[in-house]
This record gives sequence, C-alpha cells and structure tokens, in this order.
Amino acid sequence: MPNTLQCGIRRSISRSARTTTGEKQTMANAGDDKGSTGRILEDAEAFGDLLPADRALIGIDAGTKTFGLALSDLSRTIASPLETIQRSKFSKDLLRFEELVRQNDICGLVLGLPRNLDGSEGPRAQSTRALARNLARSLELPILLWDERLTTSQAERMLIEADASRKRRHEVIDKLAATLILQGALDRLKC
Repeated sequence: MPNTLQCGIRRSISRSARTTTGEKQTMANAGDDKGSTGRILEDAEAFGDLLPADRALIGIDAGTKTFGLALSDLSRTIASPLETIQRSKFSKDLLRFEELVRQNDICGLVLGLPRNLDGSEGPRAQSTRALARNLARSLELPILLWDERLTTSQAERMLIEADASRKRRHEVIDKLAATLILQGALDRLKC
C-alpha cells in the first residue's frame, strides 16, 4: 500500500508530465464529442477524474487467444478475478463485454498495455491500442491503458508458488494477470 508521501510525489510528477501526456491524449481524442465516454487515457489521475463514485471497473488482459477479466469492488479498492473469454470475432466478444458492463454496472475499463521491457511498443501493444479504440467506440466508456509489463510472468510465479498444477495455471493465468493489472491501477487511483 503506497504511503501519503509517495502518493503526493506521484501526483506532482503526474501533473508536470501531464502537459506532454495530455497533449498526446488531446490529439488522440480530437473530434471526440462524447465528453468523458469513449476516451482512451494513459494518465490514471485524468482517468479517475472521469469516473463516478460507487461503480466498478473491469480490468482486461488481452492475449492473442483469450481475454482475462477482473472486476473491482464498488469502492474500487480490491480487484478480483472474473472470467476468461476465448477470443473470436470482435462482434461476438463485444456482446460478452456489453453483457458484463450491464450486469456489473461498470463505469470504466483498465486495459493492460504490453510494452517491451525497454518501454517501447511492439505489435502486441499496437493490437491492444486498436482493441481500445474499438471498445471505446462501441462501449462508450473511458479506458485506461495500464502498463502491464511482466504481469503474466508474475501471475505464473504466484501460481507456481501456490503449487497449482499446469492445467490449473492454464485455466486461471489470464484472469489472474487481469487482476494484477486492475489492482495496480486501483492502487494508483487511491493515491
């Protein structure tokens, strides 16, 4: 749990960096007349400003074959694994996302952005950005792109330490990675 000093330092760094990040986000959202809906952000503080109180978020770990999903509680303090969706056509996947948004009264999405270890973005990050654009257009919810470097390997280590079988690890790894992504974002939003 971050302490108050760390949160204050992060806020001040975030504000000073917001001019460059904010300029990129403004350019990315140019022509977006939907207000706070359908926006794609990388700044957690700006994302948090768009969210109404007492509504949940969904965290997404977008793999090539599956979507791992996690759900926050209404106070946005704790992330829990939700489910794993086998990827198919986007229109079919979208129907499931729409259903989950309705069932859980979701006000925003946290989508893991798979950057390379050096911070650069490769083909998987580009694919994730395309997914974010499609989801923002279709669901009209704000989306936070959250750096997910090493979350899947962290989830794998946690499952190995818990002595989960290979089969069990395969079943839960994606939703556990989504939980780690969402929990990281929730902790940052609490600062």
